[in-house]
Amino acid sequence: MSVRAPVRRAGGHAARRGPTIRRASAGLAPIRAGAILVMLLAAAAMYGLAATDAFGMSKLDLSGARFTSEADVRQALGLQDGTNLVALRTDGLADALRQLPTVRDARITVALPGTVEVHLDERVPILVWRTAAGSFLVDDHGVLFAAADTSPPDAVADLPVLVDRRASADDLRVGGSLDPIDLDAATRLGSISPADLGSTANGLSITVDDTNGYVMRSDPDGWTATFGFYTPSLRRPDMVPGQVRALRSVLAQVGEANLATIILAGDRNGTYTTRDGK
Repeated sequence: MSVRAPVRRAGGHAARRGPTIRRASAGLAPIRAGAILVMLLAAAAMYGLAATDAFGMSKLDLSGARFTSEADVRQALGLQDGTNLVALRTDGLADALRQLPTVRDARITVALPGTVEVHLDERVPILVWRTAAGSFLVDDHGVLFAAADTSPPDAVADLPVLVDRRASADDLRVGGSLDPIDLDAATRLGSISPADLGSTANGLSITVDDTNGYVMRSDPDGWTATFGFYTPSLRRPDMVPGQVRALRSVLAQVGEANLATIILAGDRNGTYTTRDGK
């Protein structure tokens, strides 16, 4: 039998050994192992759902669309029938729909097992802009967002129409925008009714060209009022209400049946001619 010599300190006394410390095993605790197992099972379940055909796209439920076709929506989304919807991210799809000229905003939700629900917040037309190339619906931001000729008739029936005969009008297309000055002038002039002028005309037509600027005519075959050109600073569209008051005053003084033309150079008076040349 061997005897281990005691360990002595510097002072000659034997050092006492402390109690033996046993380290815990590095194995997983039951709770921790159970949590990992649940995560693995969930991941496997998600993989299984993403791989199965049971949650493939089978229906597109579209709402809020008057000017946007379902074909355009499907093309923008890029989704095919059978696309698995379990892990489908809708944020990017909504952004894609917002790129369509007719769409101001969009919301997309998924209704399992196979329906994609799309709600569109479309642009609202305030006037029709007509050029030699076609007629376009314009919203309050000046966006030409749809062709008027292919839009629902009830959506365009009561809108004011402006005929643009300028050379620059040939460049206007769906998806383009009007100059803010043109939008301001057109909305002001387009909102004027015969009653606002004390006129008995059946209607008023508005045109703009490179020679006279904005021109108003009473229908049918009545007087012509030249409102002219507008600029951002020297001759702003906010002078239109004054020009309307001047036109109304001339119509009252001269008589609608007698007035031939009037040039509204300012917002207080105008230079006019009568049908008898005076």
